[in-house]
Amino acid sequence: MQPVKRINLWSGPRNISTAMMYSFAQRNDTVVIDEPLYAHFLNETGLNHPGREEVLASQEQDGRKVISNVMLGNCDHPILFFKQMTHHLLNLELDFLSETFNILLIRDPKQVLISYAKVITQPSLNDIGIRQSYELDQFLSGRNYHRLIIDASDVVRNPGKMLTAMCENLGIGFQPSMLQWKAGARPEDGVWAKYWYKNVHQSTGFTPFEEAAQELPPDLQEIYEQAKPYYDFLSERSLK
Repeated sequence: MQPVKRINLWSGPRNISTAMMYSFAQRNDTVVIDEPLYAHFLNETGLNHPGREEVLASQEQDGRKVISNVMLGNCDHPILFFKQMTHHLLNLELDFLSETFNILLIRDPKQVLISYAKVITQPSLNDIGIRQSYELDQFLSGRNYHRLIIDASDVVRNPGKMLTAMCENLGIGFQPSMLQWKAGARPEDGVWAKYWYKNVHQSTGFTPFEEAAQELPPDLQEIYEQAKPYYDFLSERSLK
């Protein structure tokens, strides 16, 4: 038997990470898992996210057990795909990433902040994950572990081209089924979907962003200025 190919999609919130998970779920050789470290993150931080108690009850809260039993555990399909948030990698040893393929999914932090602030008031730099994406990139590249940087704006502009190139990098064949899915809630959704996934539940494929035209509120401007250099660094190194 061929070893299982384990793919982590590392993202910040308010990105196309859920759409990417739905895309991989359409493959006939792949199992997808939604944010397996979310309960670990909430347990470690004590943050009061929407549906906090539901999330904690739905998952293993010990991140080390999640890594060994879920992320590196048995799988009866050739590909195991995890939608992940970079800020969930809290107080964990990262050497397990040598055994996985790692995609860093980034998005312009201005758009992330405008969207995220509609759900979580007064978001911080830590909340949007771009600094952690930069730090993860440095960790992976410094150890020569696999990593691939993808800008969400490039995916929604030309999903067929970008998904084909991404699959080639991962050593898997592109499947046209990855470009479409049925609208509505899906079985792979975490219990938090009702709080976060309204827009993607209305989708049937990758659609261009409706970029927010409004200016950032003054109280988010400083966070954006802190986030932008991390985004610019990663964007320059992203797959084109």
